[in-house]
Amino acid sequence: QVQLVESGGGVVQAGGSLRLSCVASGCFFSINIMGWYRHPPGKQRELVATSTSGGSTTYADSVKGRSTISRDNANNTVYLQMNSLKPEDTAVYYCNAKGVTTIQRNYNRKDYWGKGTLVTVSS
Repeated sequence: QVQLVESGGGVVQAGGSLRLSCVASGCFFSINIMGWYRHPPGKQRELVATSTSGGSTTYADSVKGRSTISRDNANNTVYLQMNSLKPEDTAVYYCNAKGVTTIQRNYNRKDYWGKGTLVTVSS
């Protein structure tokens, strides 16, 4: 099992920056993909950014150039640095982990989710 705990959300003015953090804990050997999704009010959950353990990253077009995802594999932590925030970035941000290798070296394709952290960008 993998537990994900996010932190770093809050209220920020448009143009400001925030850094989200997510720490993974539990009984596992490694996590292949960690990433961030968000759920804006009145909309569906959407991908923000992902990072593989090897360092490959993907970004949604809406955040590309304004956000950077990074990982500390040794500490099972993923970060999302968001700059030039816009009101439309307002959402609950969820940490996601997938492609978990267990202690027994079995590969688990299940999605794990954190409880989310709220980011509010005021205009």
